[in-house]
Amino acid sequence: MHQSYPQYTPDEQAMWAMLFRRQMAQLPGMASETFLAGIAATGFREDRIPDFAHDLNPRLRQLTGWQVVAVPGLIDNRQFFELMANQQFPATTWLRRRDQLDYLPEPDMFHDTFGHVPLLSNQAFCDFLASLSRIALTHIDSEDAIAMISRLYWYTVEFGLIQEDTALGSGGLRIYGGGILSSAGETSHSLYNPAVQRRPYDVDTLLQTPYVIDRFQEQYFVIDSYEQLYASIPEIEARLEALLVS
Repeated sequence: MHQSYPQYTPDEQAMWAMLFRRQMAQLPGMASETFLAGIAATGFREDRIPDFAHDLNPRLRQLTGWQVVAVPGLIDNRQFFELMANQQFPATTWLRRRDQLDYLPEPDMFHDTFGHVPLLSNQAFCDFLASLSRIALTHIDSEDAIAMISRLYWYTVEFGLIQEDTALGSGGLRIYGGGILSSAGETSHSLYNPAVQRRPYDVDTLLQTPYVIDRFQEQYFVIDSYEQLYASIPEIEARLEALLVS
């Protein structure tokens, strides 16, 4: 399918602006600096829903070779991982209504694009996504394998934290998971709630740790760098194989 950009209404453009403005007001100092740099690099703007074909994808292709492809909503595992294995990130084209400002049952375009696409400007993160997807495709008919990969994806791509060091010395614990970055409430919860567990990234633990989908997370996993994610691909493959035969 394609993004029918002219069909976006003034109210939908206003909704995008409201969501964008709200998140950008709180994310500096909380979001990964790589993510914030990606906002600028991919051309995201407060006053305009991203145009996949004419603005966003030409920028992404130049940065990392990736592109965003429109999908109608949640898609099956095979299609999802096939797209990402081929450097194509699936994104919905519909935007939440005003009465869904803080909660909606499935991801909308703000989650898919604002939450995830800026990090597609980072090569190591992109390489991790593509490689993880290729592993998933080799086990696509195994429910146990896909469940384990989904856990790892959830605690990294969707709800990951990073201990970020910067040249300016302004590093610290930051957010890179799109599920947090697109949620005003979970942004603060993930970093500042004293009841939350924040644990070091560990492949074996992530593959075996269930997650919740109907409330804020109770635990988060912290990487040291995006290069660490990509470097862990051989370990993910090996541990997955070992767990499947155990």
